[in-house]
Amino acid sequence: MLTPLPSPVEMKDWDAAAIREYGIREEMLMENASREALHVLLHCCGEIAGKSVLLFMGGGNNGGDAAALARHLHDLHAHVLVLHSRPLRAYRGAAGYHLRLARRTGVSFLPLSTNTQFFPFPRGSRAASLFPAANPQSPDAVIPNDIRNDIINGIPNGMPDIIIDGLLGTGFCGPLAPLYHAAVAWINSRRERCFVLSLDIPSGLDGLSGEPGPVAVRAHATVTFEAAKPGLHMPPAGEFTGALHCRPIGIPKTVRTRLPASHALLDAAGCRAIASMLPLAPDMHKGTAGHVLVIGGSPGMTGAPVLAAQGAQRSGAGYVTVAAPGELLPLIAPMNPDILTCPAGPGKTWEPSPELNAAIQRADALVIGPGMGRGDDARELLARILGLADRPPAIFDADALYHLARTPALCDLLLPDDILTPHPGEMSLLAGKDVHEIQRNRLAAARGYALQYPCVLVLKGAGTLIAQTEEPLVISPFAAPALAVAGSGDVLAGLMGGLSGQGLAPRYAACLAVYLHARAGTLLHETFPMRGNTAQDIATALTIAQKELVSCLQQKT
Repeated sequence: MLTPLPSPVEMKDWDAAAIREYGIREEMLMENASREALHVLLHCCGEIAGKSVLLFMGGGNNGGDAAALARHLHDLHAHVLVLHSRPLRAYRGAAGYHLRLARRTGVSFLPLSTNTQFFPFPRGSRAASLFPAANPQSPDAVIPNDIRNDIINGIPNGMPDIIIDGLLGTGFCGPLAPLYHAAVAWINSRRERCFVLSLDIPSGLDGLSGEPGPVAVRAHATVTFEAAKPGLHMPPAGEFTGALHCRPIGIPKTVRTRLPASHALLDAAGCRAIASMLPLAPDMHKGTAGHVLVIGGSPGMTGAPVLAAQGAQRSGAGYVTVAAPGELLPLIAPMNPDILTCPAGPGKTWEPSPELNAAIQRADALVIGPGMGRGDDARELLARILGLADRPPAIFDADALYHLARTPALCDLLLPDDILTPHPGEMSLLAGKDVHEIQRNRLAAARGYALQYPCVLVLKGAGTLIAQTEEPLVISPFAAPALAVAGSGDVLAGLMGGLSGQGLAPRYAACLAVYLHARAGTLLHETFPMRGNTAQDIATALTIAQKELVSCLQQKT
């Protein structure tokens, strides 16, 4: 249902299975990749004849893709020069095949020196006629490897029209070697005046984490093959990929099915499929549309549960009730006349009550924690709810996460249908790790916690992650500044609760909620380009995000 994102290792397994089990030659896969890259380049740049193209060719299959692409560009009458990072004789297998084929068809190759201060430029070579050197004095002359000094003087202003980045593939894990660091720096110094296309992934990015090592090519476009890799959708990869194009190269569907990817992409197509599972019968009524109970609120924090209730209402839930200490209900009720209220004790602190027990039994989903407070009374109530034998699924947010972190034994009472929604700071408390370590290793943090406990974990932030034991880790590629406002997480928790209460499986409820929430934030940016929106605006914008999905569903039917 969701788009698979194979890790670099899994992508190698796909390639190997296609070659071993189906007899698809690696040379053919590389040829297919180069042709798809050519199509993307033609789409981006138009007519290619007469344009100068400088290709950086690394030592692996990524370099082989570059060599094959160089041949296609040469055939289309572009002026092509390939700078290779390894001695030509060191290229073997499919990469060596395409290198030799490109040379036989007339493509010019020059080596990047292992001495990072120099690029060799053989005198009298075909490359020298197309890209004249800066007055070489002997057949052994070298030109300083500071390409910024116009290494290619045959190009106007020493500038190619197009740069192809085929240095490093998805298997790279930093830091960059000096030669590659210098090449990446030069490519980036030229991107303002020429078009940069990266093959599979911008060189210098980690294919799994998306982290640069410590620099990476800043491409105008990236063409990735067969499936995007997780790192391409992790922040800060978006600063480097430019427009991301995913193109097939011929891996059989049976291979992708039999060897499932460990990550998945949260995209519109997948969320449309999830949204189609929601009940939308003509004869439905409020009693069949889900009942959500929000348990939250404390002195000074009465707005948080109301925002969560608004999120639940926007999900389509038929009933939404807010449970809070009795003295706070007169403050909560006027904020939203559409919600029901329930007292949890008569005063300002949390106490068990018959009304609360009955509300829990009636609810189809709970949202626990928004503005709940961090006192012992809140912790004791949380423990009591967790210990109920037949409680409904719950979304744990905000202060509920604080209590789970401070009393780890409570986590043992979590159910598979529960959802936890920590931001990085709360994740730091839950995992017992520094917040900077969490942010540096978001994938590992989310997956590690999901393996420890059976629930669904939603690690919020740019590139939100949705993790559950034995399920692909879902990556949300969205980052919306409009969501950076107090109460945003309350709306998200309520939205998840509403979707869960309508019968969606917790993982799907989390996925659809994260998507709609992010889309609402993106839409708000059009109205509030300098931000300034509120969490209530996010709740309101959810209706527009939903309309987009419903419109697409209606068009399909």
